[in-house]
Amino acid sequence: MRDVSREHLRQTQAEQWLGAGVQLASASADASFRSYWRAQRGDETWILMDAPPAQEDCRPFVAIAERLKQAGIHAPAVYEQNLDDGFLLLEDFGHTDYLQKLTPDNAESLYADAFAALYRIQQIDAADLEPYDEKRLRTEIQLFPEWLLGGHLRWKLDRAFYRHWSALGDTLVDAALSQPQVFVHRDYHSRNLMWLSSDNPGVLDFQDAVLGPVTYDPVSLMRDCYIAWPGKQTDAWLEQFRSEHPLPEVQSVDTSTWQHWCDLMGVQRHLKAAGIFCRLNIRDGKSGYLKDIPRTLSHISTVCERHPSLEWLQQLLIEVGPALEERSV
Repeated sequence: MRDVSREHLRQTQAEQWLGAGVQLASASADASFRSYWRAQRGDETWILMDAPPAQEDCRPFVAIAERLKQAGIHAPAVYEQNLDDGFLLLEDFGHTDYLQKLTPDNAESLYADAFAALYRIQQIDAADLEPYDEKRLRTEIQLFPEWLLGGHLRWKLDRAFYRHWSALGDTLVDAALSQPQVFVHRDYHSRNLMWLSSDNPGVLDFQDAVLGPVTYDPVSLMRDCYIAWPGKQTDAWLEQFRSEHPLPEVQSVDTSTWQHWCDLMGVQRHLKAAGIFCRLNIRDGKSGYLKDIPRTLSHISTVCERHPSLEWLQQLLIEVGPALEERSV
């Protein structure tokens, strides 16, 4: 049901900042309660972020945006803010994200820009940010059995399952916490990078940044839930990211350790993402993300094939695949 009161408040706020006659059109809605509206007056455009304060807090967005801009990252400028009512007026990065722009012919160039931005991000002092600690990592992993297996597929999970799941969590958490800990964007992928003709890319959706594992963001980018490249290619790009990293503690990591970290970090992220996609459908009525689950799980299956310690997870996914297909019919 349309929230008429919020719609009125949004239009009123836009007119207060930009004058009478400003037109609002939906620009995008993300996986939270935030929505984004393109405000147009004549030939000029802005983005109005609508973040209902009962569910969202604009303050982290404003603070992280400033930190990113100081590091030379093209985060959107914040022109106006009404934190009490949950509105921000932002720079408009246009209509084209990386997902729309990427092709085999331009991927090297676009990812080079994304790597350059991520190198700067990972050098930002993150000591004051919330840590991506064991509790947070395990909570995220739990989204998979809770929302995909139990919620979406309606499976009954027994004690034997949870013994295996706990052991898997130990493996994933140990790998994550053994890595250098850096500033983590936490959703650095093709739908949150905007293609720009200059100072590319524009970086969005950074408000949940934490202090966490160095592989989290590069794996999010290279083993993207929304676009897939051949495994050998993504492995090569990830190794390139390591070998050219400006931080000595990353560059000095041997290739096999780096790949191990990337693989297990990817498993953690993709289990979390698949669970969130189901939660968005069940809890929030956003079914569009369900189509991305098979691609997300295929990233995990590829990793399982080269890690004997993940054999149990591989067998689980073999059972999940047909169940997902049957559920979608």
